[in-house]
Amino acid sequence: MKVAITGATGFVGSRLIQRLHGEGHKIVVLTRNTTFAQKVFPSEALPNVEIVAYTPNASGSWQSAIANCDGVVNLAGEPIGEGRWTPERKQQILNSRKLGTQKIVEAIANANSKPSVLINASAIGYYGTSQTATFDETSLSGNDFLAQVCQAWEAEARKVKDAGVRLVILRFGIVLGNGGALGKMIPPFKLFAGGPIGSGRQWFSWIHVDDLVNLILQALTKPEIEGVYNATAPNPVRMADLSQTLGQVMNRPSWLPVPAFAIEALLGDGAIVVLEGQQVIPKRTVQTGFEYKYPNLQSALTQILK
Repeated sequence: MKVAITGATGFVGSRLIQRLHGEGHKIVVLTRNTTFAQKVFPSEALPNVEIVAYTPNASGSWQSAIANCDGVVNLAGEPIGEGRWTPERKQQILNSRKLGTQKIVEAIANANSKPSVLINASAIGYYGTSQTATFDETSLSGNDFLAQVCQAWEAEARKVKDAGVRLVILRFGIVLGNGGALGKMIPPFKLFAGGPIGSGRQWFSWIHVDDLVNLILQALTKPEIEGVYNATAPNPVRMADLSQTLGQVMNRPSWLPVPAFAIEALLGDGAIVVLEGQQVIPKRTVQTGFEYKYPNLQSALTQILK
């Protein structure tokens, strides 16, 4: 295959590219920072990777790079869990997803030789937060800021169907691997100062990065995969269980909670990402026959940390 990818230098994107390249596929990396992308994907090590400069929120000559690709994987978006959500920051978070997806769909629609599939990231923030409800792919959306971002994001992606292109929307849970959210949790545990964040009662719906990459590959290669799928493991846990399991795997105590007010002081409105959660079940994903390598948190953390 030949696959175009946005968000390629990120935690998930870089792992996906390693996997695609290892299987002999050609990859077009659409990036705002070609210098950085060339360091992440050096041509001598990854000769099948072509790096193309693009402006996510604007039409341009970069859009022609999508022609003749078999598929497009759109992972781009401003990080949501870093820094306070000022009005400007919220606008960046929204625009990077809504406008970025709009321009990808525009490129696909204008291509003479169109990709057969668009795989578009979304997030389980679509469902809003709850300590009591259980959500699957048929559940209604929430009404908080992240839910509104996901609705706008997905609405732009759905327009690709007007061009006759298959669409797969993957609603990502918290992705676990060497980096990402887990990378921020490990240092306190190493210092014997780890513990649950906030009440510990909030749900933590997660997925191992290798399972997520496998899910993306399944979506690329199986034409019957279409529509919305939750990219989460089938066994979500509460924050206190995550903390306890992480402590066990690292052979460290999990006794020092991080109080909610400390997270709120650091992140402001953005604290909702870690202080409130949602119990998300990948009902449709399991129905496709997808086999998880890491269905349980213990096995996922053991692989990552050992």
